[in-house]
Amino acid sequence: MSKRNTFVLGATLSLFAAFPVFAAEITADTVVATVNGEDITVGHMIVVRSQLPEQYRDLADDVLYTGILDQLVQQTVLAQSLGKDLPKRAVIALDNERRALLAGEVIDGMVSQPVSDEALKAAYDERFAAEAPTKEFNASHILLETEEAAKEVRTLLDDGADFATLAKEKSTGPSGPNGGELGWFGPGMMVKEFEDAVVALEPGQLSQPVQTQFGWHILKLNETRMKDAPSLDEMREELTADIQRQTVESSIAAMTEKATVIRTDAAEIDAAALKNLDLLNN
Repeated sequence: MSKRNTFVLGATLSLFAAFPVFAAEITADTVVATVNGEDITVGHMIVVRSQLPEQYRDLADDVLYTGILDQLVQQTVLAQSLGKDLPKRAVIALDNERRALLAGEVIDGMVSQPVSDEALKAAYDERFAAEAPTKEFNASHILLETEEAAKEVRTLLDDGADFATLAKEKSTGPSGPNGGELGWFGPGMMVKEFEDAVVALEPGQLSQPVQTQFGWHILKLNETRMKDAPSLDEMREELTADIQRQTVESSIAAMTEKATVIRTDAAEIDAAALKNLDLLNN
C-alpha cells in the first residue's frame, strides 16, 4: 500500500465513527456505495483490506469498514475528476499494473496446485539418493595478524597454555570471546586453506600457523562426526518450493515459446531513453 493511501486511511480512521453494513447475503458484487454512478463493492473493500499493513488489519472490523469505504469514496472522486482524458503516465502505469496483476494471478494458480508425494519423493531421490554421509568438523581457532604472532601462540600452547584462554586474550576474530569455538561445519563452508588444515588434523591436535585471506590461524580440531542426508520430511518444504518454482519457470517458457513475439531491433532503441521521464508527458 502506498504511503499516500496509508495516510488517507489513517486520517479517515481518526475522523469517522464505525458504520458497518449488514446484509442477508453478501457477495463480492454487493454494492456498498455509489459515487456519481460508479459502484464501490464489497470486493473492492476486501482487496484493499488484504493489502493493508498489519497494524491496520488488527483494527476492529467496523472501524476498518468505515475507513476503507471512505478511502475508496475519496479515491473515486479524485479519479473521476480527471475525466476521460487520462494523462499518458497514468494510462501506461495502469497498463503495467493490469499486466502484472494478471500475470500474478496465473502464477498463483500454478503454485496453488498441490505437489504430490510422488513428485516430492522423486525430487528427494534425485538430490540425495546417491549422497553418501559427509564428514563434519568441530574446530576452534586463534586468529592473529602476523605469522610471528601465530608462532608465538603456538609455542605457548606447546608449553601447556589453555587454548580457549589464549583465544580470548589474543584472537582478533569474532570467535575469540567464545574461546575460538567455531562449532560444526562441513566441506566447502570454510576457505580452502582453512579446510585443508582441519582435514589433516586428528581430534585434539593443533595445527601449525595457517595463512588465509583473514590472517594467520592456529587451529584445533575438537571432534568429527558423520552426517547423513536430511530426511524427506526435513526437506519437504524446500523441495515443494523448488518443484513449484520449476513448474512456473517451465510453464512460462512453454507459453512464451508458443507466443508470437516480435521484438524491435535493440539497435533501433536508445537504451538511455528509459531514463527520460519527459517522454511520459508527450
